[in-house]
Amino acid sequence: AGHEAVLSCPYIFKESLLMVTWKKKCSSCCVLAYRSDHNETGKINCSERIMWKYSPYSDPALRIYPVKLGDEGNYSCEIMNSEGNFYFSSSLTVIVPPRVTLTYDEGRGAVCQASVGKPAADISWILASNPSTEEEIHHPNGTVTRVSYTGRGNSTLPTATCLVTHPATNQTLSIDL
Repeated sequence: AGHEAVLSCPYIFKESLLMVTWKKKCSSCCVLAYRSDHNETGKINCSERIMWKYSPYSDPALRIYPVKLGDEGNYSCEIMNSEGNFYFSSSLTVIVPPRVTLTYDEGRGAVCQASVGKPAADISWILASNPSTEEEIHHPNGTVTRVSYTGRGNSTLPTATCLVTHPATNQTLSIDL
């Protein structure tokens, strides 16, 4: 999320391109088209974030910038030339790095939280002397908040350190107890 996604639609034919169309597979989703005989492009239900990466005639790649969670899904590209119609498909998966915090709570001990990530982050404790407890909250937009806490217990360690592992980021945080 927040970065650029480029979906390619390879055009390696000797025959001239007549038309190229990009569609996201859902009802009332974006359609982006180029017709060479009129040298015109068209957009239906596309935001300004969705456009051609280059010239659709020379390289009909689709550019999405910045990527948002709602952009996730399956996209298809159809190329038409005198040889026929050719289809390519791409699947876009959006990854959202979590916001990571480490705090201390009298009742729960050290609390490591990885908020609104997609997919859910993994939380582990480094040299924790107490067993940890974990909670997970699923949000309507597809993101997940994971919370892990060590419990007060009889820790003799001066600090608590949590390690948050996620496809977009790995973070290690420490707090004095």
